[in-house]
Amino acid sequence: MDIEFVAAGAALSSKTALGRIVHEGAALDGAAAQAAAASRFTGAKGQTLDVLAPAGTDAARLVLVGVGKAEAADALAIENAAASAYAAVKASGLTTLRLELPDASAEFAARAALGVRLASYRFDKYRTKEPAEKKPSVVKTEIVATDNAAALKAFEPLAALADAVSFTRDLVSEPPNVLYPAEFAARVKALEALGLEVEILGEAEMMKLGMGSLLGVGQGSIRESQLAVLKWYGAADKSAQPIAFIGKGVCFDTGGISLKPAENMEDMKWDMGGAGAVAGLMHVLAGRKAKVNAIGILGLVENMPDGNAQRPGDVVTSMSGQTIEIINTDAEGRLVLADAVWYCQDRFKPKFMVDLATLTGAIIIALGNDYAGCYANDDTLGANLMAASAASGEPLWRMPLPPQYDKALDSMIADMKNTGGRPGGSITAAMFIQRFTNGVPWAHLDIASTAWKKPSSVPTIPDGATGFGVRLLNQMVADRYES
Repeated sequence: MDIEFVAAGAALSSKTALGRIVHEGAALDGAAAQAAAASRFTGAKGQTLDVLAPAGTDAARLVLVGVGKAEAADALAIENAAASAYAAVKASGLTTLRLELPDASAEFAARAALGVRLASYRFDKYRTKEPAEKKPSVVKTEIVATDNAAALKAFEPLAALADAVSFTRDLVSEPPNVLYPAEFAARVKALEALGLEVEILGEAEMMKLGMGSLLGVGQGSIRESQLAVLKWYGAADKSAQPIAFIGKGVCFDTGGISLKPAENMEDMKWDMGGAGAVAGLMHVLAGRKAKVNAIGILGLVENMPDGNAQRPGDVVTSMSGQTIEIINTDAEGRLVLADAVWYCQDRFKPKFMVDLATLTGAIIIALGNDYAGCYANDDTLGANLMAASAASGEPLWRMPLPPQYDKALDSMIADMKNTGGRPGGSITAAMFIQRFTNGVPWAHLDIASTAWKKPSSVPTIPDGATGFGVRLLNQMVADRYES
């Protein structure tokens, strides 16, 4: 999508749809008033009116999008309204959308542009016979701004964010025969072009480090497991203590010997959504040259059920030295994170760690499909995540870590079991990971409920991969941790 900021009154082409974002109850004039008068459009939040442009308008179509009361119309509302305007005309046959805002400040103009960028994402690389009339026709969006130069400057970090979200969505959307651990590692290695430092550890290196927990997950696959280490040193003091993010990257999850049902198993290509989000976060930090030192760790595996696969009843030794009895091989993401989290704190001594994982179906039962679960052993970190959630529009719900639930992980023959059973399943999964944090401030985001939307009700998120976590964590870093 080509984005351009233009002055009010700039000439319109015959292939342009004119979009106006309207406050509820605001007085309209001209063609907009004529269109609204012939409908029930009031400017209420979420309302859209799409009509052939009335006489006297140079544009081919007119789209009115309500953004609600003026006092409640924040930047996120502007993003969603702009995304809705794009959705209304994207396949109309027109090539350009021009958006007029009730407040054409640089910030709101930039956020409208971000809304369109996110809404126009499309993963279509494998579609070879799609009719032209089903493809989006709008390829350019013009945003009317009072100061084009200021709007363009405000959009620069948001454009880096849109690029990063698209990168994550691409990773999560790829089929598992294309995006397996080594290919995932290669794609993040290519991010060195943005200024990141990237190391890739193979199975031999991880074996030397004693990562029996992570390696056990992938031992049934012909695809070699990988650990990707992404480093961004953007603070003035390159030796300053970093912040750290760890992602579960199960590129395909059959459940292993504890095989999943066949129905919807194809969705398990997105069981690497946590690693995808961490990769996207590191992408945007480098893309906008964030003034922070940050580490990203991706545990990349494939969980397959061949004759060498891990069995229920096996005992593995993690990098921490703690032993784990395998009860269910489909509780594999926490095994990956156990070693990745321990490696992160042991090597990098970070201020805090945040892990992201499509970890449990239990979080979907608890919170539905719109909220991710947030667990934290540190209230400051937990509060910062919740504040960033509100500001970024990526919803979190703070979940408990009750000490009395920890005993559900006790094993008769090892230091712990890899599952605490069905009751409180998302909680005990988080508490399993907590055993490998070594006292470092830590938060766990269970994003199984939010990494994939089918269907999506959010205007800036097309059906499919959401990129959840990239905006949230970028917001937190920008608000709390940059020097």
